[in-house]
Amino acid sequence: MARHPGRPVTATAPGATAEDPRIGRVRASVGIALLALQQIQDDLADLADPAVLAEILRELYREDDPQAGVFGSLAQLLAVAGEAVDCCPFEQDTGIDLNGDVTCQLEEAAALVVDSAGLRLHYVTRTLHPAGERP
Repeated sequence: MARHPGRPVTATAPGATAEDPRIGRVRASVGIALLALQQIQDDLADLADPAVLAEILRELYREDDPQAGVFGSLAQLLAVAGEAVDCCPFEQDTGIDLNGDVTCQLEEAAALVVDSAGLRLHYVTRTLHPAGERP
């Protein structure tokens, strides 16, 4: 059985429950995304041109089309996760609307990614290279 630091290892012995295949796909996708982000970090490490820096950062958040950049995609992922909560039964009976609370938290997280982080990144790119703004 392979060991994965920081991850639980699932058994597939008789009577054991197999892990949902979506979890493996998500882990692989996150790994690819982390590698891509590391490549961007490496490219930024020795960068000295503010116009190039601004253009790279604009790929993360696009003011003209917020859903097209990395932040927009992450916000969309969080919104879809919020929709998936409706399909998840909660077994606790505390009188609290857990589905509504969880969905609200995911919607708030999505909004923060685009509204707060995205807006701040827009201000940064505009400061670094105002002429490079997209129409």
